[in-house]
Amino acid sequence: MERVELLAPAGDLERLKIAFEYGADAVYLGGENFGMRSAAKNFSIDDIKEGADFAHKKGKKIFVTVNIIPHNEDFEGFKEYLIELEKVGVDALIAADPGVIQVIKETLPNMEIHLSTQANTTNYHSANFWYNQGVKRVVVARELSFEEIKEIREKTDKNMDIEAFMHGAMCISYSGRCLISNYMTGRDANRGSCAQSCRWKYSLVEEKRPGEYFPVYEDEKGTFFFNSKDLCMIEYIPELINSGITSLKIEGRMKTAYYVATVVRAYRMAIDEYYKNPDQWKFNPVWLDELKKGSHRHFTTGFYNDKPGTEEQNYASASYVRNYDFVGIVLDAPDKDGYVTVEQRNKMVVGDEIEIIGPYTDTLLATIEEMYDEEKNPITEAPHPRQLVRMKLPKQVGPNFMLRKEIEETN
Repeated sequence: MERVELLAPAGDLERLKIAFEYGADAVYLGGENFGMRSAAKNFSIDDIKEGADFAHKKGKKIFVTVNIIPHNEDFEGFKEYLIELEKVGVDALIAADPGVIQVIKETLPNMEIHLSTQANTTNYHSANFWYNQGVKRVVVARELSFEEIKEIREKTDKNMDIEAFMHGAMCISYSGRCLISNYMTGRDANRGSCAQSCRWKYSLVEEKRPGEYFPVYEDEKGTFFFNSKDLCMIEYIPELINSGITSLKIEGRMKTAYYVATVVRAYRMAIDEYYKNPDQWKFNPVWLDELKKGSHRHFTTGFYNDKPGTEEQNYASASYVRNYDFVGIVLDAPDKDGYVTVEQRNKMVVGDEIEIIGPYTDTLLATIEEMYDEEKNPITEAPHPRQLVRMKLPKQVGPNFMLRKEIEETN
């Protein structure tokens, strides 16, 4: 059975490597130009080469976004950039604009092209059109149901890949084709500079009464009426695979390494469990609990089962739900006495009860009983960003395992 691809986001090299270590089959990323997330750290050409080399040694792939909706001046230096991407070993380019696709075909005739969700593909006629233009993979619009995706699969060439988002932030505008950010702030969401205006709180102002703000209510629940919940399809792995999707995509190039590890790990477990015995697959609530231990908004299934209703919006707040702090990442294997080096990411103190997650492992529980600084002096806390500490952890722990602790509720 040909397995579905698990595709993860990467905002920098650390997150790329974490995604692969935790089970991603491929990673998508943005270079320093021509991508839809200019606020992310993004990758230099040297970074992309290092990432591609790392991926290929593991038999995995990297895809680079060139999916802005460009104006004339945006094409300056584009061909030269494409040539550099091919040289460093990129496996495919993700594009949305017909002009960009044409330039890719002219400049890199052997490069695989993926059609971005920004192209808003919602039907099999469009998918067939793009496939006939040389597009190998179509990233379908987020606004499709399982049944619509199945029909696209049935009525397109079997050599065409279908990619679909299964987890992450949802945009209020059609597959991300948003104008509100540009209108409100002058930051063009379609050229990589979204200000996320849909997450803001809005009030009504009457023209002749400036300064008087009247709340805009949706069923008296709040004023964040553009603010969508996050997509989460962990309970629907069989339906996703059986709809004919080739690649299941996680949103989040702006997210942290801990977020990437948590989400990839949960979906890796769910997908692997499916392939053990597809007919007997059963949803494990632990997978959803794991996703909730990363920073997230409340979850929705988006358009997959039916068109969303009022419950798919979060009217009360634009804030994330965060129940756990990522406190450290393990840098090396245990020594003969069981001690590892941990790079601090949030404050840790002796006595903290922690959870430890790692690639392809169950969650481990532990208590920090002792810590030592780099000079081997005992310490009771690690308050400094990226401080290196030595501590004893369970023997299963190794490089890239992550430590987290539950956030204590405060009144």
